[in-house]
Amino acid sequence: MKLPAVLTIAGSDSSGGAGIQADLKTITMLGCFGMSAITALTAQNTVGVQDVFPVPPGFLEEQMQSVFSDIPPAAVKIGMVASAELIHVIAERLSFYKPKFIVVDPVMVSTSGSRLIEEDAVAALQNELLPMASVITPNIPETEVLTGTKIDSKEKMEQAAQALYNKYETAVLCKGGHSIEDANDYLYGADGGNWLESKRIDNQNTHGTGCTLSSAIASYLAQDCELTDAVIKAKEYISGALADGMDL
Repeated sequence: MKLPAVLTIAGSDSSGGAGIQADLKTITMLGCFGMSAITALTAQNTVGVQDVFPVPPGFLEEQMQSVFSDIPPAAVKIGMVASAELIHVIAERLSFYKPKFIVVDPVMVSTSGSRLIEEDAVAALQNELLPMASVITPNIPETEVLTGTKIDSKEKMEQAAQALYNKYETAVLCKGGHSIEDANDYLYGADGGNWLESKRIDNQNTHGTGCTLSSAIASYLAQDCELTDAVIKAKEYISGALADGMDL
């Protein structure tokens, strides 16, 4: 039995709820083989991020080289990348190896409100990584940063997602979890836009939900699911996890 391999490029979460740890758990649960290239060590928990220690760019490159030269991933998920230098490394290596699917979760601020990316890294993210993606998965605050517009309605979400698609020529999943009215997401791609509805689940344990969703999408893409189906299945997976209501 050969498992599809999925590489997550992201930060390590010492509490285990987000980042690399959440990604690897998700990838494993969804029937793929998880691998990692760590961009930063973090001291964090569900309350906030206490400290961040970025890895040297050369070491990130070595991690990626080790993975791709031995177990080429069917899909790559990119999460927290704090600096422009690290983004340069990721973009250069992905341009060289050309994985079939790239999912970019443009992590800028944690669920608890901690900033996770340097100012100059935002421009590098926009110029180098987003155009390479098969799909990007910004939440509403991240979409506002990427578009420079305020999003306070479903119409504004639709317009923002289409604007990002037109700019980067990549599919966009604008996540509605920060919306007051609902938890619906808007997916815009080559065939136009679709609203993907979800019930808002009463669960305060939302640390790492964005990481889990993006790595789930990558896992389903690695299994050759069409993009819309991959997103729908990923949403079902995370909704099921939230509905289970597990507490620690």
